[in-house]
Amino acid sequence: MSQLATTVVRAAAEADSGGRTIEWPMVILILGLLFIAFCVFVAVASMRHEERKLRISTGQEEAVRALVDRYEQLASTTLDAQQRTAADVAELRARAASIEQLLRSVD
Repeated sequence: MSQLATTVVRAAAEADSGGRTIEWPMVILILGLLFIAFCVFVAVASMRHEERKLRISTGQEEAVRALVDRYEQLASTTLDAQQRTAADVAELRARAASIEQLLRSVD
């Protein structure tokens, strides 16, 4: 196990001595560019999320609007049916009153 570790350390030392070091200004530039790319990614993801939420809420508003229209239609139909029923009941009361008068006059 120690031979493997020694070999890895030697290989790392040889690779480092090959002149492949990165200067600090370049490191700072790379990190800055990565940070800017990350910020752009987060901004794009946030905008897509907000757009999706807006699309969903618009769909829900349309569904609520359709439900309200259906409710208004049912309320109108129910009101018409109640008015017809009230007229029919009034007519039946008038007929019942006339039948009662006819029966009283027969007595």
